[in-house]
Amino acid sequence: MLESSEAFVCALAIGEFASDRVLLQDIFTAAGWRLFVASDRRRAMQVLETHPIQVVLAESELPNWNWKKVLHDLRRLAQPPQLVVASRTADDYLWSEVLNLGGYDVLPQPLEREEAERVIAAAARHFSRPPIRSAQTSVTAPAIVA
Repeated sequence: MLESSEAFVCALAIGEFASDRVLLQDIFTAAGWRLFVASDRRRAMQVLETHPIQVVLAESELPNWNWKKVLHDLRRLAQPPQLVVASRTADDYLWSEVLNLGGYDVLPQPLEREEAERVIAAAARHFSRPPIRSAQTSVTAPAIVA
């Protein structure tokens, strides 16, 4: 279980996550985090362009858009989120490949609650956002409103 001191996390889940969707929603609700879900590249890119996503959780094999293509698209963003790959065939080879290509971690599916919480929180902490700068004001950025 996450401690109440965990920072806010805004994440995007890409894929169906058929057996894990309820667990993901429960993890994010319990932690007070925000989760967006996209089943295709077009919707995912819309979310990434309009929301401050820190972590992308992508299923390893998406129709016409596997995790390597997701990683490639993330690198094009000004502030790329951390990529966590979820896979039913997670093994040492996939883990090594994801890390060597610049992804953050791999989670085996079906997801296990404590491990998913830990990895998502750690990936969010690893995400580095430059400070918000404004030439005219020192007002902090507004919170995301659902």
